[in-house]
Amino acid sequence: MRAIVTVLGKDHVGIIAGICNALAKHGVNVLDINQTVMQEFLTMNMLVDTSAANVNYTELVAALEAAGEELAVHVRIQREDIFDAMHRI
Repeated sequence: MRAIVTVLGKDHVGIIAGICNALAKHGVNVLDINQTVMQEFLTMNMLVDTSAANVNYTELVAALEAAGEELAVHVRIQREDIFDAMHRI
């Protein structure tokens, strides 16, 4: 399954590395990444593949939320099909 990971917060060193490490630790592959820094604020979107994850989806959500807390950013993951349905015009 593919999913969208969104990261929001004040930019500082280590955010991308921290989120990517959390994903890799759980067997999640990053397929695409886009980030923007506007003044001191970071917005990052990632397309990830969770098909080889070594945890279930609920545990992955909790792990990413914990990583976000450590990094002082907000992290959200959403299945691609739900993301697409919510953003369909």
